[in-house]
Amino acid sequence: MDPPQRFLERPHRTVIALCLPILGSLLAEPLTGLVDTAFVARLGTEPLAALGIGTMVLSAIFWVLSFVGVATQTLVAGHLSARDGASGRGASRMCLVAVSVAFLVGTAIACAGIPLAAAISRALGASEALEGLAAQYLRWRLVGAPAMLATFAAIGALRGAHDMTTPLRVAVGLNAVNVLLDPILIFGWGPVPGMGVAGAAIASTVSQGVGAAWAVGAAFARLGRPDGLDWQHARKLFAAATPLVMRAASLNAFLLLGTRKATLIGAGAGAVHQVIRSVWFFNALFLDSFAILAQSLVAHFLGRRQVGHARTVARITVLWGFGCGVAICLAMLGGTSWMRRLYVPGEVGVLFGPPWIIAAAFQPVSGLTFATDGVHFGSGDFRYLRNTVLLALALGGAVVIWADPSQPSALQAVWWAFGLWTSFRAVAGTLRIWPGGRTSPLGAVSARRAAGRP
Repeated sequence: MDPPQRFLERPHRTVIALCLPILGSLLAEPLTGLVDTAFVARLGTEPLAALGIGTMVLSAIFWVLSFVGVATQTLVAGHLSARDGASGRGASRMCLVAVSVAFLVGTAIACAGIPLAAAISRALGASEALEGLAAQYLRWRLVGAPAMLATFAAIGALRGAHDMTTPLRVAVGLNAVNVLLDPILIFGWGPVPGMGVAGAAIASTVSQGVGAAWAVGAAFARLGRPDGLDWQHARKLFAAATPLVMRAASLNAFLLLGTRKATLIGAGAGAVHQVIRSVWFFNALFLDSFAILAQSLVAHFLGRRQVGHARTVARITVLWGFGCGVAICLAMLGGTSWMRRLYVPGEVGVLFGPPWIIAAAFQPVSGLTFATDGVHFGSGDFRYLRNTVLLALALGGAVVIWADPSQPSALQAVWWAFGLWTSFRAVAGTLRIWPGGRTSPLGAVSARRAAGRP
């Protein structure tokens, strides 16, 4: 029985069964990042700082370009929802186009970024001592950009085919290769010389190549061998690209605004903000698993014009997202003292409590944000998501800019802005489904039309 049918018969059990492997694949990358950091930290402060600069740049680039995976997942799920014999051919052609576009975009990023690596490092504040190390790391990691983006596309295709287990295997496998190569290339082993921070970058690039080959092979094994490269499919991919890139850029802009304001408040506030923001991002991985599942199922049911079933997916995943957010909120509140002792320097501990509580209180709302985003990804409502994030940036960004860094409550204001930012997105995303306007793919009007009612 395929996952959509299992969902209709046992929705809650299916959500858990499919979300667990999604969560595992999402957790694999940050855990490996911690391993990279632990190895490089043994080299000293400067290599560790260079690693921080490089990973920050790469995270921003790959987040903006993650549209390749998001759009591919929705488009492949839509092709496979068709009941005719051409559905598999369309899905495999879509996958081939997506992987090809991803590889070409990654190659362009590498060709543009490698010569500019030193300038980018300087622009981010790297000192003369750090510039060379940071640029070295960036250059080697950018070599792997084509493989990284091809992996995004292939994993998007697998998730669009409702295969949530293979992406987990790929993530664990490529990260295992990275962890194995890290000590060899960073410190040297036998005839292999130690290459320091460049070795960490090379290990990541090699592992990305392994992951890309595995993911692409698995995607075509699942969807079938494509019978040709049909560039007509690229139009759909690029139609989704512009709003998704703008959405990702807007999200990045708000996060950078918050970090900048926290840094202006003072070093202590900047340190506290970094701790809370890191936990916020870690929590997002749990919530994002519901979004990824909702995206595949909604795209499948809408492809069959079963709007009622798509609305059921929305209802179930939104409930799970909200419930997970409540659980995270309670865990954060219960762990306040432990987090303060473990991560916050004693002299700035007094700054930690209020913004931490604000961040915890908005976790259920964040659960709604992620779940409804996943629903709208599945419906292809990319322009609405873009417009929502732009408005949220304007509202939340205004609060961040307004906050006076000289006031004792300035860091709290930054986190109230985070709450406003995610709340606006949650409300807008929910109203787009219930009741939904005339143009909403999942609104009540669309459901009546699909059922043949006026």
